[in-house]
Amino acid sequence: MRLLSFFFNLLEPFFRLCQRWLGLSRLGWLFVGPNLLVFGLFTFLPIVINFFYATSGGVKLMPLERPFTGVENFQTLFQCGNYLDISTCNRDVFWRAILNTLKFSVLQVTLMLVFSVLTALVLNRKIMGRGFWRGVFFYPVLLSPVVVALIWKWVLQNQGVLNAGLAAYGMQPVEWLTDAGWAFFWTIFVSIWAHMGFYTLILLAGLQAIPRDMYEAAEMDRAGPWRTLTRITLPLLMPNLIVVVVLAAIRAIQIFDEVFVLTGGGPGSATTFIVQFIYQTGFAEQIHLYGLAAAASLALAAFLVVLTLAQLRLTRASEQGRKGR
Repeated sequence: MRLLSFFFNLLEPFFRLCQRWLGLSRLGWLFVGPNLLVFGLFTFLPIVINFFYATSGGVKLMPLERPFTGVENFQTLFQCGNYLDISTCNRDVFWRAILNTLKFSVLQVTLMLVFSVLTALVLNRKIMGRGFWRGVFFYPVLLSPVVVALIWKWVLQNQGVLNAGLAAYGMQPVEWLTDAGWAFFWTIFVSIWAHMGFYTLILLAGLQAIPRDMYEAAEMDRAGPWRTLTRITLPLLMPNLIVVVVLAAIRAIQIFDEVFVLTGGGPGSATTFIVQFIYQTGFAEQIHLYGLAAAASLALAAFLVVLTLAQLRLTRASEQGRKGR
């Protein structure tokens, strides 16, 4: 304590001088300044650099060696002879990655929402070991996505645990990760398994915020479980459901870690998603096309901004609807 008091006594003249120069109303900038500096250095500066790379060409990494090309990279990505046939597109892998991402997002978010709601409803009831089961469902969220993918890759690989179990019953092993259909299925399954606990926690908090007397009134009116669910639980849970849908959609669109470790984007381009395409174009291929990768990342960022604004609008509309009732 004496050492800490001595340290603060040394700093007191400095803060008094800063207060005299800046004034009391602007003294707060002295404390948030270091955080703003770090935030600008590692967030805003990369965004500015990304805009520069998206509007420049060549394969050189240094900015001074890259010529300005304007929107040429965006034209290269979005140029197609027939948008209904991605094989006619200049960068057909980019469009295939978009289609894969949309398909993955719709399936994964829908299933994630259904399983999260069901799990939250069960965990909100008075069941034996409720605290334990809540911890079990949330535990995968604490794991690194790479660790999750490595565990499931160990299970699903050709000589993995799952095929060993099939062989024990005299069945033929299945190419879980090298068959296009199965690989896509397991990317969805692993993603749901890894992140469902987080969304279940959000919905569980919403369920616990619903007044208990509303259920008691419904019980007195002899409302059935389905009517109680559709007329009380889901409407009052709607703000949480909107948050879950938008957060899950953003996470699904940005999927990379699990898929990169699990399938590497294969077989072929069956599990190549948009972030995987950005990584491969900018860093993994023999010729590093930084401009195309930056342009694709900006297109992805624009879509995510639109999605976030839609979430804010839906949340505001939901809140106004609840107040108007």
